[in-house]
Amino acid sequence: MASLARARLARQLQQPATASLRFARSVQTNALDTELRDKPADESAPLTLKLHEDSFKSYLCDTPDLEVQITKDELLTMYRQMQTMRRMEMAADALYKAKLIRGFCHLAIGQEAVSVGLEHGITKDDRVITAYRCHPFAVLRGGTIKGVIGELLGRQIGMSHGKGGSMHIFTPSFFGGNGIVGAQVPVGAGVSFAQKYMGQKTCTFAMYGDGASNQGQVFEAFNMAKLWNLPTVFVCENNKYGMGTSAARSSANTEYFKRGDKIPGLQVNGMDIIASKRAVEFARNWTVNEEKGPLLLEFVTYRYGGHSMSDPGTTYRTREEVQRMRSTQDPIRGLQKYIEEWGLATEQELKQIDKQAKAEVDAAVEEAKASPEPLIKDLWTDIYYKGTEPPSMRGREREEVHHY
Repeated sequence: MASLARARLARQLQQPATASLRFARSVQTNALDTELRDKPADESAPLTLKLHEDSFKSYLCDTPDLEVQITKDELLTMYRQMQTMRRMEMAADALYKAKLIRGFCHLAIGQEAVSVGLEHGITKDDRVITAYRCHPFAVLRGGTIKGVIGELLGRQIGMSHGKGGSMHIFTPSFFGGNGIVGAQVPVGAGVSFAQKYMGQKTCTFAMYGDGASNQGQVFEAFNMAKLWNLPTVFVCENNKYGMGTSAARSSANTEYFKRGDKIPGLQVNGMDIIASKRAVEFARNWTVNEEKGPLLLEFVTYRYGGHSMSDPGTTYRTREEVQRMRSTQDPIRGLQKYIEEWGLATEQELKQIDKQAKAEVDAAVEEAKASPEPLIKDLWTDIYYKGTEPPSMRGREREEVHHY
């Protein structure tokens, strides 16, 4: 089968370039095109930056202002967080290959600008729900690295006490990863319905991948959100490949930001964290402050690994393509170059941040590995929320089946 897949890929790569022109995107994905326009002498004052003119492409709406105000501290924080999230995912990769993690495991190495950029563009009161690649969102939304790693290892220290695994990790403001393709999108619309019903000045970011974009329930959620003018930001993380295939081979329309029909959309350079943050701020202002209803964001990004740990990721794309993306469009490397060129930190200072990120993840891994596995009696906990449990359950007391 592998040889057959390689032969098919070879034939596709030999096709003339005109065959793929209809899938071309005008938004660029370079992580090194943001310009420094003004650097105040006061280091606490915000810098003025200018994003590349092709950072965004809009549908039924204007594009965000390309001029961005951001502080040195925030840029360094974003760099540290991206490095830490990548280190965490690399640790999960190693633990899986060591057979310490079982079951499904989907990593977001290469897509750090989306998760970190999102967190810097919203508030703690906003809500996020996503699909498989949920580990960075869980940490950024209030979880811990040891909690994520512990959950992957099936230990009590895990964020779901070792019973959920990779795709079932939650915090009060993060409604989790989800194991059913596209199922989180209508749930996200439901969360935003609750926000509107209760009169909250918040919104929900319902995230999904280019593969899930063809699910019927996604379009149903679009329709309901537009009908009821919900504060929902639908976010397609277009990393260009689904499970075993490319977006161009599975979707007739690969401009996912236009798929909302009456819902305006914005395509974003998801490899530049500054552009990602700016797009999220625009989306939140659209849905919350201006109350214009739902918006659709498409982050054009890239995953370096396979769809999951069981997918080598090389039968439907070339190794040369992956290496080219790593070397020329990496989001962490891009932010590193900005920081160094703009004189915000030296190479040695950034290396020290890298070392601290690695040490933090290594310590979290060891703590998670030392945690015991769940007890047999824990099978009966976390089934019902307290007050909603049934009057009786064979062999159990009511007090045994509610939350911790």
